[in-house]
Amino acid sequence: MTATRLQAIAQRSAAAREQATERCELCGGPMGADHRHVLEVGTRELRCTCRACAILFDRRAAAGGRLRLVPDRRLHLDGFVLDDVLWADLRLPVDIAFFVRSAAEGRVQAFYPSPMGPTESLLGLGAWERLEAANPVLETLEPDVEALLVDRARGARRQWLVPIDECYGLVGLIRTRWRGLTGGKEVWEGLQGFFDELDRRSRPAGGREAGWPR
Repeated sequence: MTATRLQAIAQRSAAAREQATERCELCGGPMGADHRHVLEVGTRELRCTCRACAILFDRRAAAGGRLRLVPDRRLHLDGFVLDDVLWADLRLPVDIAFFVRSAAEGRVQAFYPSPMGPTESLLGLGAWERLEAANPVLETLEPDVEALLVDRARGARRQWLVPIDECYGLVGLIRTRWRGLTGGKEVWEGLQGFFDELDRRSRPAGGREAGWPR
């Protein structure tokens, strides 16, 4: 997944697409505003889907694996182990980023949202291995369709496991609201609202998700 391709996807964020269409992009049938998304793995395109199509593609074998239903779990990762030293070792130049396990690349990729769109950062693989060892919940990340989202901006220390469409929505928010060198009041208020809403919709990780004994 290249940064250029991800930038194109982010421009069609979930929020914008929900306002632009009321019909399933797979079967053409009607769908509600609170609909699911399917990822076309080869092109990294998100497609809005009705309930029936979401059920149909809720299996990895569906469509030969070409289409993947984006999960709807959102986990607030309380007790997540990520100190300032490990964060620096991950080589992220900013304080908001998301991490995706790419099946095609066979590795984890790190991206950060910017006014120009998502930018891939050269991930320190040793640092990621230490992060995963300290936080077994990361082993449950579904390739391509889930991400670790980290917010450390302005003193925050928050982490979530989220559907990938949440990350595209975040990128779209920053692209459309950023002003000047520091972003401006509007974008920071938008980010606060975005993360607060994500907190509200998330639940704590537990059991197998937290890496407890199986």
